[in-house]
Amino acid sequence: MDDDVLSTPGHLISLAARGFARLSESRLKPLGFGVGQLPVLVALQDGKASTQRDLARFARIEQPPMAQMLARMERDGLIERTRDPADRRSSRIVLTKTAQERMPKAIAALFQGNREALAGFTDAEAGQLADLLTRLIDNLDQIASAEPSSGV
Repeated sequence: MDDDVLSTPGHLISLAARGFARLSESRLKPLGFGVGQLPVLVALQDGKASTQRDLARFARIEQPPMAQMLARMERDGLIERTRDPADRRSSRIVLTKTAQERMPKAIAALFQGNREALAGFTDAEAGQLADLLTRLIDNLDQIASAEPSSGV
């Protein structure tokens, strides 16, 4: 690898991520969703999480930003909170009917954006790219969990 920091995988992946975020945001905004809400929407739709703590873990973000996001989503009519019958201190989070109705269009728009962004890639190349990025994310997660927290 040469000494050009702007040619490193980290920088190129950052540029690609920002490009995908802009594309996704422009397609999700008319449906009332934000790109940052995507992990929460998918987790709730698929039943992978229903509490704030589980959603934060699923989305890989800290509790305070998750609480803020959920408050905005509730304000915007995308989620509802109900008391957990098993634990009165906790609440369960579900998608509203409005959010459920919009999700298929949002998912279709995101898949379309991915197809457009991967124009010229074979199916095998697209699959290999996804596999490589998954491995990279796993490596980054291992590095982050092995490093001592700064306590800042």
